[in-house]
Amino acid sequence: MIEIHARSSHRSLLVRIGSRAVVRPVLGLFPSSRTAACLLDLVDVGMQALPRHSEVQVESVDGGEWVAELLSVEGCDPRRGAIVYFHGGAFVMGGLGTHRRITERLAQRAGLPVLSVAYRQHGRGHVDTSIRDCIEAVDWLIDRGFDPSGLVLAGDSAGGHLAFAVALAATEQGIALAGVVALSPWLEFDNTQRRRHRNALRDDFIPAFRLQRVAHHVTGTPVIDPEMSPVNADLRGLPPVLIVCAADEVLRYDAELMTERLDKAGVPVDLHIWEGQVHAFPVLADFLPEGAAAVEQISTFVDRVVPLRPPVEDGLAS
Repeated sequence: MIEIHARSSHRSLLVRIGSRAVVRPVLGLFPSSRTAACLLDLVDVGMQALPRHSEVQVESVDGGEWVAELLSVEGCDPRRGAIVYFHGGAFVMGGLGTHRRITERLAQRAGLPVLSVAYRQHGRGHVDTSIRDCIEAVDWLIDRGFDPSGLVLAGDSAGGHLAFAVALAATEQGIALAGVVALSPWLEFDNTQRRRHRNALRDDFIPAFRLQRVAHHVTGTPVIDPEMSPVNADLRGLPPVLIVCAADEVLRYDAELMTERLDKAGVPVDLHIWEGQVHAFPVLADFLPEGAAAVEQISTFVDRVVPLRPPVEDGLAS
C-alpha cells in the first residue's frame, strides 16, 4: 500500500525554510574531515543535555564497542517484544542524544521497551562495522530474554539502512523478526539514478550531489559493491515493512525503489509519503504535528506485527 499525506503545518514550513538556509549548505561540505567529524559529535553531546520525559525510565547499556539506552515507561510489556532503534546521520554523526525524543515517544506510544543504539561510525569504522555493532545490540536483547519474533527494527536515514541490513542477516539465519520500520532510509549507495530524480534539487535538507562522495567516505572503498546496498539484496523472507518519507526529499527514490522490490519479493510493505516535510521529519515529533502523526503510524504498525505472546526462539549470531 502507498499512501500520500497532504497535511502541512506552519511549523513544517519553518523547518523547511531553516533546513534550506542552514542545514543543506552545511551538509554540502561533506565528506567531512576528521576534525569536522569530531565537531559533529558535539551536536549529540549537546542534545543529551536536554531534559527527558519524566515518565521514561532509562537503563544504560555498555556493549563494549557500542553503547545503548533501553527505554521503557510504566506499562511496557517486555515479554511481548521491543523496538530496536538505529539513529541516522549518514554514518558520520548523530547518536543517543539527537534521537532521544523519537525513541522516548516510541516507548510511550508503542508500549514496548525501545533499545536506542549508538553504533560505531566513520572515524571508528566503516558501514560494515556499524552493521556488526547493530547485530550485536539485537543479540544483547535476545540474550536478555527478548524473543526475536517480537522485535521490530527501526531507524531513520542511515539507520533505516542498518535496520534492513540487520533484518537481512536475521532472515539469512532463519530468524523471524516482527517487522522493519524505515524513515527516509538511505538504501542505495550508487547515486547515479538518484541524482536524476526530480527531487535532486528540491530536497531542502540533503544535497544530492554529495551523496556519492559520502558513500565512498563511509564505506571506505573507491568502488562500491552493489551488494552493500540493501535495496539490491534478496529480500524474500523479510518481515512486514513500514516505510515513511517526505514527498520532496531525494531519498524518496530509495523509499519507492525498496517498496517496489519488496512487493515483487512478496514482502508486505506500506509506504507513507508526506507532503511539505523534510528528510527524517518523524525525528522532530516533539515539534512537528506531522512527525507526531508519523509516530502514531509506527505505533499502529507495531501493534499489528508484534504478537501478544511470541514463542521462544534462538538468538541472532553476530
